[in-house]
Amino acid sequence: MQPLHLRSAGTSLVISTHRGEAEIIHWGADLGDTLPDLVILNEPIPPSSIDANVPAGLLPQASSSWQGRPGLRGHRVIDGAPGFDFSVHLRAVSATTDSTAAVVLQSDPDAGITVRSNLTLHPGGLLELRHTVTNDGTSPFQVDELATMLPVAPDAVELLDLTGRWCRERHPQRRAIQQGTWVRTGRHGRTGHDSSLLLAAGTAGFGNRHGKVWATHLAWSGNHEQFADSVADGRTMVGGSELLGPAEMVLEPGESYTTPALFAAYSDRGLDGISEAFYSWFRSRPHHVDKPRPVVLNTWEAVYFDHNLDTLIELAASAADLGVERFVLDDGWFRGRRSDNAGLGDWYVDQALWPDGLTPLIDAVTSRGMEFGLWVEPEMVNLDSDIAREHPEWIVGPSTLSHKDGGRLPLEWRQQHVIDLVNPEAWQYVFDRIDALLRENNISYLKWDQNRDLVEHGHAGRASVHGQTLAAYRLFDALRAVHPDVEIESCSSGGARVDLGILERTDRIWASDCNDALERQTIQRWTGLVVPPELVGSHIGPATSHTTARTHDLSFRAITALFGHFGMEWDVRSVTGAEREELKRFIGLYKEHRGLIHSGGMVRADVPDESLMVHGVVASAHDGGIPAGAAAALFAVVKTRTGFAEHVGRVALPGLDPLRSYRVELLFPSPGDADYGHTFMEAKPAPWLASGAEATGRFLGEVGLPTPVLNPEHAVLLRLTAL
Repeated sequence: MQPLHLRSAGTSLVISTHRGEAEIIHWGADLGDTLPDLVILNEPIPPSSIDANVPAGLLPQASSSWQGRPGLRGHRVIDGAPGFDFSVHLRAVSATTDSTAAVVLQSDPDAGITVRSNLTLHPGGLLELRHTVTNDGTSPFQVDELATMLPVAPDAVELLDLTGRWCRERHPQRRAIQQGTWVRTGRHGRTGHDSSLLLAAGTAGFGNRHGKVWATHLAWSGNHEQFADSVADGRTMVGGSELLGPAEMVLEPGESYTTPALFAAYSDRGLDGISEAFYSWFRSRPHHVDKPRPVVLNTWEAVYFDHNLDTLIELAASAADLGVERFVLDDGWFRGRRSDNAGLGDWYVDQALWPDGLTPLIDAVTSRGMEFGLWVEPEMVNLDSDIAREHPEWIVGPSTLSHKDGGRLPLEWRQQHVIDLVNPEAWQYVFDRIDALLRENNISYLKWDQNRDLVEHGHAGRASVHGQTLAAYRLFDALRAVHPDVEIESCSSGGARVDLGILERTDRIWASDCNDALERQTIQRWTGLVVPPELVGSHIGPATSHTTARTHDLSFRAITALFGHFGMEWDVRSVTGAEREELKRFIGLYKEHRGLIHSGGMVRADVPDESLMVHGVVASAHDGGIPAGAAAALFAVVKTRTGFAEHVGRVALPGLDPLRSYRVELLFPSPGDADYGHTFMEAKPAPWLASGAEATGRFLGEVGLPTPVLNPEHAVLLRLTAL
C-alpha cells in the first residue's frame, strides 16, 4: 500500500504500512503535493539489538520489538484463566484516505483482535485521532490500556505541561526531554485541577511566537494519563489514554471499546500557532456559540447562601442598570439548602424560601431585559437529603452493599458524595428533575457544577469511572436535545473539568473559583492556549478577593476579565459614584469589542522581562479587508510584580498585518478614571498614551512602543484602529 498523506494548514501527516504494520513516519511541516520515494527509508540496525527495523507503530507493540510504552495492553480470559493473547501482532489490513482523513484497519486473527484507527486533519491543522479495538475472539478480552500517541521530530528537546490546584489551575512547568517516560496521571474521576490541558514538545527555547511545537490534548473528563516516551534509540512519542480501573473494560465476543479522541497540533510559530489550530477547530463546529456572549452577573460572591427575594431583586435592578445581560442565581435555592451540608440531590425549589417558586425573581430579571440562569450540581448528593434517605443504593461507593446495609462509602468531600449515574434509575431521576426545572421555569442558562473528585468510584462493587463519565455525557446530551436553547456552563470546583470532552457538550467553562485578577492573568493565559476566550468565564470580583484577600483597583480587575466571557461575581449594589460610572464604561467597552475578542486570533508576546505580560486579540491578522477606522486589535500590558529594570524599554505588539498602518491609543484607564493615578509608577506617563501613536504593523511587531512604567499588579488596555 502507498503511504497515506494528510495535509492541512501547513501540516502534513504521513502513514506508511511498508513494514507490515501502520506507522506515522512524519507529523509536522507540510511536505507539499508529492512525496519523494525517500519518504520511506529503513533505519540502520544498531549492535546488540533485534535483527530487524523496529517501527514506532500507530499502535506501538512488543511483537515488533518496540521497547517503549505499548499502544495496546490487555489479555484474554479463557475458561476463567487470565493472561492469554497478552502480546498482539497487529498487521495492516486496509488503509484509505481522502487527503484530510484516513481510516486504518489492523488485525491479529490469531489473537482475535482488530483495531480501527480514525485520523482527521481538520482545516485549521488540528489532528483528531482515536482507536477502536474489537474482540473478534470467542472468549472475553480485558483491555488494560489503549493509548493514542504520535511521534515528534528529533529536535523536540523540551517538554511543557501544565499543573495546578484549586484556585491556581493551569500553571506551566518545563523540563528537558530525557530518556524514559514522563507521565502525568489523573485519578480524580474528573479532569482535575492539576491536569495538564496540553502536553507540548518543542525545539530548544520555544516560546509564544517562535520555535517548533508538537502538542496533544486528550478529550476526556475521567481518569486519564498523558505522557512523553523517549526510548533508547532516540525516538520520542507523545500521547494519552483513558486510565481504566481494574477489569473496568472487559470486552465480550463482538464488543468494542473506543478511546477518547487525542487532539494534536503542530506549529512552526510557537505556542500561538498551536492556539490557532485549536481555535479554528472550535469555531468551525456547527454548534459553537454564535450569539454575542452576554455580560453575566453571578450571585455567589454577592449573597452566598443568603437567598432573600427582596435582596435578589435589588441586586437584579442594580445589575440591569449597569448593563448586565444574564443574571445567574447560584447555590442555595433548592430544598433544605442553607449551607453545603444538605440538600444536594433534592432538585425542587425550596418552598420555605420561595413560596411562589422562582417565578417572582425570574420575572424581575427578565422584565429588566436580562436572561435568567440557575446553578445546579446534578451529579452529586448530600447524605442529608431526601433522595439519599430514599435511595441509599444510588450513592457511589466501593462496596456491593449500600451504606445503609453496611457498605463503606468514600470519604466525604465538601460534605457530599456522588450519585451513581451508571444506575439507570438514578440517571433517570436526575434527568427528570433537571428537565422539570427547565420546563417549569424560564431558565436560559445552567451553571452546572461538580464539586468533588470521584475517589473509590464504583458501581455494584466494581470500578466505574468510565461508565460514570459516559453517563454524565449522556445526561448533558439528553438535556440539550430537549432544551436546545439553554446554554450550559461546565464548572467543577472552578476549573477541574476543562477538556474537549466536556466542551463538546457545554457552552463555556468556569476557569477557576479564584477571581483574584493577578492569579487570573496566569490561569486565563494558559487556559486560552487551547480554549478560545468566548468559552472561558472571566469575571470581575470585589476589590478584595474572596479567595486570596488581595486588593486590586477596578481597572486591573476589569482589564483581566475583558479577555474572556465577561461578567461579575460581586454585590454590585455597593458600587457607587465614580467607581460605578467607571464600571459602566468598561461594560460598554466589552459590548463594543466582544465581537473582536470572540473571533480574533490570540496573540501573546515573548517579553524578556518576566514581570511583564503582553497579550491581545487581533482581528484577521493578515486580512487587508479590515475597514479603516475599525478596531483591529486590543492589547493588555500587565505588570505582575516589580522588575529588575527601572524601565523595560519598548515592547512589541505582534500578530498585526505588517503592511497595514494602525493608530494605537490608551483605552483604559484614561485620565479622570479613579484608577488612573494608581496605575502608573512614573511621574508623567509616556506622552503617546495621551495623544496616541501611528505606525505600521511591521514597526509595532518588530520595534514596538515605549512601555509605560506600571505599578505592580496594574495594567493598561490598548486599542489599535486600522488606518
